[in-house]
Amino acid sequence: MVEGNTIWSRTRLFFEEAGGMVYFTSRFFREVFKPPFEFKELLRQCYYMGNKSLLLVAVTGFILGLVFTLQSRPTLMEFGAESWMPSMVSISIVREIGPVIIALICAGRIGSGIGAELGSMRVTEQIDAMEVSGTNPFKYLVVTRIVATTLMLPLLIIVGDAIALFGSAIIENLKGEVSFLLYFNQVFDALRFADVIPATVKSFFFGFAIGLVGCYKGYYCTNGTVGVGEASNAAVVYTSMLLFVIDFIAVFVTDIFFG
Repeated sequence: MVEGNTIWSRTRLFFEEAGGMVYFTSRFFREVFKPPFEFKELLRQCYYMGNKSLLLVAVTGFILGLVFTLQSRPTLMEFGAESWMPSMVSISIVREIGPVIIALICAGRIGSGIGAELGSMRVTEQIDAMEVSGTNPFKYLVVTRIVATTLMLPLLIIVGDAIALFGSAIIENLKGEVSFLLYFNQVFDALRFADVIPATVKSFFFGFAIGLVGCYKGYYCTNGTVGVGEASNAAVVYTSMLLFVIDFIAVFVTDIFFG
């Protein structure tokens, strides 16, 4: 009986969370096009999420390019296909590995930060104070953060992909004595619009998911300071799962239209 109640309660909680997320999303789309527009806060959030995450993304991308090339090179050498290394690395990183890995890194940094920040404002009644003073806290706090993540994540992914390819080129230059010019000529010969465009489009959805889940968990935070930690942790976990779902849908749709 207890197990049945547990299953029922978890099922009900799941649908409550799903319904709350749908309502939260619909409210965002209602508010985002209504004046006044908080451009100053939007620019501040873009700077915070973009510039402050740049070093982490750069280091992640560089190590990703180094490790992926070092791990792939011995296998290709067994078949005498090391000349395919630039093509394979560039397509793999641009299409799939770069966007997903960098989105997960940003989910851990940006998503948790949004959840903790808004959660702290909720439990300390700062959001309630904004409502009393006549300010729209949803417009000021939520809309600006979701738009900022949606705009900044594609730029971070592009930078991360470029640095990952640079790291791969360094390994090829040291191991295979391939010049940087030859390496990047092969990279650009291998890449097509069908590789770049779908990856760029889905990165906007990645950024939207990170901002949406982080804001949702923080905005409706409860249980005091304990709830702030729970909101931050839940934002990362839920966002990570949602990113994989979005990626699967994006790959499936891409295969239909570009396959």
